[in-house]
Amino acid sequence: MLAKRIIPCLDIRNGQTVKGVNFVDIREVGDPVELGAKYAREGADELVYLDITASFEERKLFTDLVKRIALHLNIPFTVGGGINELADADRLLSAGADKVSINTSAVLKPDFITELAEKYGSQFVVCAVDAKLESDGKWWVYINGGRKKMDKELYSWLREVQERGAGEILFTSMNHDGTKNGYANEPLSKLSEMLSIPIIASGGAGEKEHFVDVFTKGKADAALAASIFHFNEIPIQELKDYLKKNKISIR
Repeated sequence: MLAKRIIPCLDIRNGQTVKGVNFVDIREVGDPVELGAKYAREGADELVYLDITASFEERKLFTDLVKRIALHLNIPFTVGGGINELADADRLLSAGADKVSINTSAVLKPDFITELAEKYGSQFVVCAVDAKLESDGKWWVYINGGRKKMDKELYSWLREVQERGAGEILFTSMNHDGTKNGYANEPLSKLSEMLSIPIIASGGAGEKEHFVDVFTKGKADAALAASIFHFNEIPIQELKDYLKKNKISIR
């Protein structure tokens, strides 16, 4: 088993880290630079910073925030939100980001995935997807921070994402996000069998057992979480020790 990764996620709005439940009821939880440095010290393998309103408000990421983050981190970090053209990725890479995450722009302009992969290499490109299990029994893709449903079904879309050159998938289940009831292991397992690129699971972490489940049942390559780290519910090192005891290969 390849070593699994633990990735705290910091959703950014107006320069502050925030957290919501099912993509609503959002509240501020702290400074993104200080929190990121804290997680790095505590043993996080990577970090993900997502500007959750950038696409909706058609804003660009604040490059100066990324520069400040880079100065305080010694682990890789991915940045997403409002990346619509190669110039956006150029700015973020120059500012110190290790990877970019695209979501809305990938759905609206699938060729953009290919353009990024061809210019920087697939390892630089994370394709995020927010999806919801609907009453018809299918997972449907949403954009603009979960505000707009698209006529794209999860599995066919992510197969296309891989073919277009993305190096990694960040899959968030909107049904599970912020609920702390566990990850969406069934679709994760199906995606793992279907795709050859790494999959980061997002949405639903609440207990240490959920991480064991997402790595064994969901077959995810990495697990992303926010609330449990922001509110000191599960210390990162304690989580890693627990995973090792449960025979999960961890970095």
